[in-house]
Amino acid sequence: MKNEQPSANESEATAPRHFIRQAIDRDRAAGKNEGRVITRFPPEPNGYLHIGHAKSICLNFGLAQEYGGRCHLRYDDTNPAAEDVEYVDAIEADVRWLGFDWGEHHYFASNYFEQLYTYAEELIENGKAYVCTLSPEVFKDYRGVPTRPGKESPSRNRPVAESLDLLRRMRSGEFADGEYVLRAKIDMASPNLHMRDPVLYRIKRFHHHRTGDQWCIYPMYDFAHCISDAIEGITHSICTLEFEVHRPLYDWILDNISVPCHPQQIEFARLNLSYTVMSKRRLLQLVQEGRVEGWDDPRMPTLCGMRRRGYPPAAIRQFCETIGVTKFDSTTEVELLEHCVRTDLNKHALRRMAVLDPIKVVITNFPDESERMVNAINNPEDEQAGTRPMAFTQEIYIERADFAEEPPPKYFRLAPGKSVRLRYAGFITCESVEKDEATGEIRALHCRWDPPETKVKVKATIHWVSATQSQQAEVRLYQRLFTVADPMEDKEREFTDFLNPDSLRVVEARVEPTLLEAAPGDAFQFERTGYFCADHKLSQPGQPVFNQVVALKA
Repeated sequence: MKNEQPSANESEATAPRHFIRQAIDRDRAAGKNEGRVITRFPPEPNGYLHIGHAKSICLNFGLAQEYGGRCHLRYDDTNPAAEDVEYVDAIEADVRWLGFDWGEHHYFASNYFEQLYTYAEELIENGKAYVCTLSPEVFKDYRGVPTRPGKESPSRNRPVAESLDLLRRMRSGEFADGEYVLRAKIDMASPNLHMRDPVLYRIKRFHHHRTGDQWCIYPMYDFAHCISDAIEGITHSICTLEFEVHRPLYDWILDNISVPCHPQQIEFARLNLSYTVMSKRRLLQLVQEGRVEGWDDPRMPTLCGMRRRGYPPAAIRQFCETIGVTKFDSTTEVELLEHCVRTDLNKHALRRMAVLDPIKVVITNFPDESERMVNAINNPEDEQAGTRPMAFTQEIYIERADFAEEPPPKYFRLAPGKSVRLRYAGFITCESVEKDEATGEIRALHCRWDPPETKVKVKATIHWVSATQSQQAEVRLYQRLFTVADPMEDKEREFTDFLNPDSLRVVEARVEPTLLEAAPGDAFQFERTGYFCADHKLSQPGQPVFNQVVALKA
């Protein structure tokens, strides 16, 4: 399916003026930053991106595009223990798949390690930082709680020259991991715990995927992020709401070093989605424990999983625009995302017939080995899609669920003595049922056929495929990965307790022969069933495997 680039003009014409747009409008009207809008998307390369990141991607890249600015892709690679080049490559692929590009503005926090270290020395020289010997456990006690001031570290008034010497020896590798840290000297009585002399650097001996073993001290996120923003000339540092309490530290660091500019941090509510966990750590747990088939499992909320399942990137962009940008945490129903996917696929996906649970129908008044060609519409939403020929033969397959030997009240599909319309191919009336003598299982239905021009009163139309010309194909049917809307709500239980054991079911379906020509990523509507996509990982030439994307109706 074609991945259309989002239109800046269309977005600006229809976009609601949420509070971040309003803030940018005010800045531009006041001439701030000379009217420039430079944003950034700053992922940590410690996992694959999920649908929550899509909101940030669309917001940061979308605003930059809307205002004629630019958005940087910058990796916060300050924790080498959890990072991998695999994640870097995956993040780039996901951002591009969503329809965005960073051009030449591709950065890593590790690009600035030397500059960050220089700013750390500058803070010490200005009496704003010190090297501390307290362990993390002891300092946690010293830090106190929001209702009680903290206690100053015995190292807090260490002479400047001594802290500089210790920091340089930390960098040279003289000390063990955790033996010393560099802390900001701010206010141990602050009601904001993040301002109580937070750690800026720690000793951490891990091989870095870009700098190798060059460094054994690494900056903390709060230190590296704001300075990286300033180095790159970011004008609006847009992040999720949990960083609101970090903003005073963001501003304090930039106010106390000689950076070229001071970006403005603006926070918005992150995306929470029902029946989903939005934590890379927990998604990694699912992968490592083998609960799913990998990061790109189509049941996962990862962008690579959604891409593999068949979600169109335009639908995800529309979803992110629809949910809007607010300052209030809330949970979005997953049905809204599925609605956006369904709406997009309805316009573009070709219609095809596939019978997922086949039962044979023998047409009693149809000549042996003969066929009748019928024309089937490829997409009623697209006049240019045209039609395709389908062979109607003496033996066909229908869905087992479309027949009831003893139908319940108001059952309008096929039953003994009852008639239904076959899509594009006339009518059938069930005359008898053929069963296996040993098991009693229905083996075939014997039906009389009437051509489309016949006057037959029916209340149902069902789909079908030719038994002789249809082909077998593997179809993977999905349900929610979790059985409850909020897998994290019950604090007494693990989120994995709510995994749905029936989230994946694999069936051997009978499909139109043309479906065997499907290329990986091709999307179709299986009539009366749902939208499906040829899996780009499992499909082979001439043997596509189809993933269920979304049902026809919510």
